[in-house]
Amino acid sequence: MKVNKQTVTTNLIWRFMERIGAQGVSFIVSLFLARLLDPKAYGIIALVTVFTGFLQIFVSCGFGNALVQKKQPDDLDYSSVFYFNLVACIIIYIIIFVTAPLVSIFYNMPELVLVMRVMGLSVIIAGVKNIQESYVSKNLMFKKFFFATLGGTIGASVIGIWMAFMGYGVWALIVQNLFNMTIDTIVLWVTVRWRPKKMFSLKRLKELFSYGWKMLVSGIISTAYGKLTQLIIGKVFSPTDLAFYNKGEAFPSLVVDNINTSIDNVLLPSMSSVQDDKTSLRNMTRRSIKTSTYILMPMMTGLAVCAEPLVSIILTDKWLPCVPFLRIFCFTYAFWPVHTANLNAIKALGHSDIFLKLEILKKVIGLIAILVTVWFGIMPMAYSFLFNSVISQVINSYPNRNLLNYSYIDQLKDMLPAIILTSVMGLLVFSVQFIGLSSWITLIIQIPLGVAIYIIGSKIFKLDSFDYAVSIIKNLLKRNRINKVS
Repeated sequence: MKVNKQTVTTNLIWRFMERIGAQGVSFIVSLFLARLLDPKAYGIIALVTVFTGFLQIFVSCGFGNALVQKKQPDDLDYSSVFYFNLVACIIIYIIIFVTAPLVSIFYNMPELVLVMRVMGLSVIIAGVKNIQESYVSKNLMFKKFFFATLGGTIGASVIGIWMAFMGYGVWALIVQNLFNMTIDTIVLWVTVRWRPKKMFSLKRLKELFSYGWKMLVSGIISTAYGKLTQLIIGKVFSPTDLAFYNKGEAFPSLVVDNINTSIDNVLLPSMSSVQDDKTSLRNMTRRSIKTSTYILMPMMTGLAVCAEPLVSIILTDKWLPCVPFLRIFCFTYAFWPVHTANLNAIKALGHSDIFLKLEILKKVIGLIAILVTVWFGIMPMAYSFLFNSVISQVINSYPNRNLLNYSYIDQLKDMLPAIILTSVMGLLVFSVQFIGLSSWITLIIQIPLGVAIYIIGSKIFKLDSFDYAVSIIKNLLKRNRINKVS
């Protein structure tokens, strides 16, 4: 499939629109649910998703990435992976069903048994959906995701709010999640023409496995590391502490996931299509880093400095303990797309072995940081993620020094203008809080002030990422006008 700048940009916009639409609706719904439900309910869900999310990685990683990376996968490849995934998901669900009582005993929470067994169904749903997602990603058909995700999100939101009002507690969150995934999967199957054929090849699986197993192990390591903190907090501290921790992560994650998922899903197939052209691959990586940093840095910094009045207004004061975690994760996630761009370049070149080595190194460092900080409390543990994020930037970029002739120093130079301008903007916006105004007035002043400072600063210092973003918007508007006339 031929990929050009317009194809990449169009698919990136569709994927971004899908994420913004779905996450925007989910965010608004989460505000209602956070007011209606006790923080403990979120803590219980967080504990369960540790296990379901970890086991689900066996489906979402590995073969899916291998299909996207392969130059010309055919029906035999897709069908073989589909049937294998489906059987694997059923086995995984049986494991969840059987081990649920053991998990409830470990946490001394009897209610976890039924919750785990019901939430575990999400693994089977993910298995049915996974290959369709890979097919859409490989063929850059991200418009399909927009309708699938939005349909499931809206329907699930209505059900979640209704159940919360009716007093169903944690089950409002469970049913909302399952309904969302189910509708999402159904719509995707209706809108995407590909269907599994009556064919299966163990040989093709082995070929894909040679690349995919390293991605699978990388995914397992990454997920295990990410979930480890939640397991520790849930065991050493309390579900309420875990709820504050997760809610603090949820705000920056909402923003970053939208942008990073869009970039991630579009970059890998796009980069894979030019994997034999190192110059194009380097330029694609560089543009991704510069643009994503320019967009994300001010958003994360602005969210961090406005955190207290924002949480007080949106979630009420009962959620204020999540503010310190929110600020830590804002700066942790600010550079997330930098990791994504570097790692996708490595994956696109077929170096899943390097990818796996990087994951092992990063997680060993992160695990050591967690084990050291756990004795000092929950906040030091959160800071350990920030520490590991900084170290991981250097580690992820290191192979591309030779693979693409694009070192971390070069990347840092590309990011520096946005970092400096963002720092100035953040200091000026944060100073508004010292005036002593109400939360509402403070926030009303901070948001437009931050936007104005950043845009004016971008124009004064002539940041090329600003010009690039403006050119994309102008081209889209021009294209829409042409379409309307025609």
